[in-house]
Amino acid sequence: MAKALENRFGAENISEAEQYLNAVPPSDIDPRVERLVNELIGRVADKWTMLILELLEEKGTLRFTQIGRQVEGISQKMLTQTLRQMERDGLLTRTVHPVVPPRVDYALTPLGNSLSAAFCGVWVWAERNLEIVEAARARFDARG
Repeated sequence: MAKALENRFGAENISEAEQYLNAVPPSDIDPRVERLVNELIGRVADKWTMLILELLEEKGTLRFTQIGRQVEGISQKMLTQTLRQMERDGLLTRTVHPVVPPRVDYALTPLGNSLSAAFCGVWVWAERNLEIVEAARARFDARG
């Protein structure tokens, strides 16, 4: 499993994520940073944002219709809303090509790529704690 994580995120991202996981949080966190973290967690916790982020990370630049076909279950309205919010946050770029019919491409920005890499920490945490979580769930379910 560790090799799969390294192939997906790279050794440098994994090393950085492990440092964050082992660090003690500072007591003097800037409230603006805390607010941004809370907003981004809320946004990326939205499954559509995560799926689009992962898709664009994996496939590169895609057209609106390609994203819609590859993100199973997303409505056109939700896709539009999610892409607009991601563009507003600076996570992706939207390029409109002046052709008929209109063609619109979406690609991750360096900021979007870095957010994708930041989730490496979640994968590292999950790998480290999988058995503990599974045991806790089994104990809870056995009480039932």
